[in-house]
Amino acid sequence: MKVGVVFDLRNPDEWRRPWADYYARTLEFCEEADRLGADGLWFTEHHLFADGYLPQPLTFAAAAAARTRTARVGTSVVLPALRKPAQLAEEAAIVDLISGGRLELGLGAGYRVPEYDLFDTDISHRFAKTEQTIRQIRQLWAEGGVTPRPIQDPVPVWGGFYGPRGARLAGRLGIGLLHLSHEMFRHYCAGLVEGGHDPAQARVSGLLPIILADDPDAAWARVAPYAVYQMNSYRQASVEGTNQPEPPLITADHFNRRSAGSPYGVLEILTPQEAAARIHEVTQGLPVKHLIFWASIAGMPDDLVARNIELISKSLKPLLSPSTGGKADDADLGTRGIPR
Repeated sequence: MKVGVVFDLRNPDEWRRPWADYYARTLEFCEEADRLGADGLWFTEHHLFADGYLPQPLTFAAAAAARTRTARVGTSVVLPALRKPAQLAEEAAIVDLISGGRLELGLGAGYRVPEYDLFDTDISHRFAKTEQTIRQIRQLWAEGGVTPRPIQDPVPVWGGFYGPRGARLAGRLGIGLLHLSHEMFRHYCAGLVEGGHDPAQARVSGLLPIILADDPDAAWARVAPYAVYQMNSYRQASVEGTNQPEPPLITADHFNRRSAGSPYGVLEILTPQEAAARIHEVTQGLPVKHLIFWASIAGMPDDLVARNIELISKSLKPLLSPSTGGKADDADLGTRGIPR
């Protein structure tokens, strides 16, 4: 299993930094993750978020590709229904060329009405449009319908879908499933059979809502405001443009209501050893290729981000490697505490 980090470039008013500085610092984090041995750098997409959520992940991926050497450069995800097939095929090919053939193209259908309205696209047809666009970009690459072509043939394509319909669609298309779920994996495999693909080619990757720290409880005290902000913004964004009522705001208490050993709501803060145990539990029986972790939660402090990336790249990675027997070097595990 390869391990990587995802960046969303959120920069909320409460902790706002100058935009150019924030983008530059994120590229430095990408360089550092690559240097430390992270297997992947991933970028995600949303539009019209007040905190400036990254709207164009392939643009940022191109910048990261130019600054790194070995990490795969991926999207988790780009929304193809908001783009012309030729445009997406060209942009992705350029990232693959700049990176020297390191692109992992994750594509999803999205769920927000304002985003579809912004691009004058009907959200009610998003799955059909997503499928059509994915098929067309692969055809454009295969037949030379755009130039230049990407280095990889084929470019690894992933379907970032969270429900049965999308999982089955990813299978029919013969692409990977960018979601770690045993339930959705069954739908995905059924789709592979429907599409005439060998089920043995099944592959999954996905985001795990885990942050690594030397002292999870101390880190949680600092991360909690950012986690609360992130959860509330996602919940509110999901109903924008619909007739659904706005969900009630959650507080840090919602995350703290837990028994010993249970997760912090939808986010866990763990040591590398704890994370490795959780990962083996979650991924057992799945053909996992990439594990993706948040580099930052809603622009949390840089020292927490840096240590999280370091622990993912140097400490967690060997714990997941069969060749090391699941043991990391003491030097990699480190003993550094997180400043309070």
